[in-house]
Amino acid sequence: MAEGKQLLVTGGAGFIGSHLVRLLVKKYPDVQIWNLDALTYAGNLENLRDVENAPNLHFIKGDITDAAFLSDLFSRQSFDGIIHLAAESHVDRSITGPLAFVQTNVIGTVQLLEAARRQWADNLEGKRFYHVSTDEVYGSLGETGFFTEETAYDPRSPYSASKASSDHFVRAYFHTYGLPVIISNCSNNYGPFQFPEKLLPLMIHNIRQRKPLPVYGDGKYTRDWLWVIDHVEAIDTIYHKGVTGETYNIGGQNEWKNIDLVHLLCKTMDRLLDRPEGDSASLITFVKDRPGHDRRYAIDAEKLQRELGWTPKVQMAEGLEETARWYLDNEEWLHHVTSGEYQQYFQKQYGSRG
Repeated sequence: MAEGKQLLVTGGAGFIGSHLVRLLVKKYPDVQIWNLDALTYAGNLENLRDVENAPNLHFIKGDITDAAFLSDLFSRQSFDGIIHLAAESHVDRSITGPLAFVQTNVIGTVQLLEAARRQWADNLEGKRFYHVSTDEVYGSLGETGFFTEETAYDPRSPYSASKASSDHFVRAYFHTYGLPVIISNCSNNYGPFQFPEKLLPLMIHNIRQRKPLPVYGDGKYTRDWLWVIDHVEAIDTIYHKGVTGETYNIGGQNEWKNIDLVHLLCKTMDRLLDRPEGDSASLITFVKDRPGHDRRYAIDAEKLQRELGWTPKVQMAEGLEETARWYLDNEEWLHHVTSGEYQQYFQKQYGSRG
C-alpha cells in the first residue's frame, strides 16, 4: 500500500474489524487508517486499546445508513480505498428483528457505495471498494460438496438474505458504474474479542460460570471454522492482490459438527481450569432448534490459494486453546462487554474531543 494513502475501514471496532485494523495499522505505518464504527452493541473500542494512540489510526463514530453523515465525511476526507465490514451479523437476532439487518446490511452498503461512487467519479485509478461477506449467502450443503465462487445464492435466514442482497448491489455498482469492487465470502470466524453471543465465547463464558451449554437440535450442524487472524491476513492479501470485480471464498479447511466442537472445547476448558475431565461436558444441554437452520457450510478456498497464495495457518486445536486462554485471561473485558460498561469507553476516550 503506497505511502500517504487514506484507507477507510467500516466496522473496525467489531470482532473481525478490530483485528483487521490492528494488522493494517502495524503493517502500513505510512497509510492513514480511518476506523468508522457506529459503536452499537458489538462495536467496542476497548478491542483496539493496544493501538489506539498510533499516529496513523483515526476513529470516526458514525452510521453508514446516514446519507448526510457519509456525504459530509467524504467531502472532508479523500479515501483511496474502503474495506467494508460493518454489518449486523447474528442469525438469531435477524430472526427476531429482521428490519435492522435490512437497514444496516443493505441500505448501509448502498449508501457507502454511493458515497464512494460520487467521490471517485472523476478518477478511479488506484481505488478499491472491498466488501466483506459470508458463506451463508450460499444456503445449505448436504453431507458432501463445497461452496465455490460459482455456487448459486440460496440464503435461508434474514441475516444471510441481507448479506446476499448487499453482495448483489456491490456487483451491480461494478457492472453499472464501473466502481472498482472486490468481494470475499468467509466461513465462521473464532478468536479473541468476539462478542459473547456467538458460539465459542458463549460456551467459554458459561463453562467458567458452570452454566448450561445450549446446543441447537441434535448438535450435528456443521461449519467450517477459520482463525480470525488468518481471515484478516486473507483480507489484506485480497485487497492488495485480488482482481477487480472478482469474488474470493475464504475458508479454514476445518469442518466441525457443533457438538464435536463443544466437546473439544469442554476438554480444553477442563484442562485449563484444572477441573475433572467430563465436568464441563456435563453442562451440555440440547435446546429447540432455530428456524431455517442450515445443516452444513463448507468453503472451497482453492481459488484464493491458487491465485493469491493465501492458506490458513492455524488449525482448530491450537486456535481453540489460544481463544479459551484469551477469554480466561481477559475477564475484565468480558465483564465490560456483558455488563455494557464498554459503551462508556468511547465517551471516556473521545468525548472531550468533540
